[in-house]
Amino acid sequence: MAGVVDDIAQAYSDRAKVVKINVDDHAEVASQYSVRSIPTLIVFKGGQEVDLITGAVPKTTLAHTLDQYLT
Repeated sequence: MAGVVDDIAQAYSDRAKVVKINVDDHAEVASQYSVRSIPTLIVFKGGQEVDLITGAVPKTTLAHTLDQYLT
């Protein structure tokens, strides 16, 4: 998934901020957002959580999810 997230970060660099967090190093963040499994991808819009993707997904799925919040 790391490669997919890196590709998405590059492709959307002008429209979205993509951040990866190591939950072992930042357990408080994982707890705050109720991360129960890895990978968990959380989409925020305007500072609010709007979508959550759990598990490995293809790049096209992630891109489609982001596109619906960026239009």
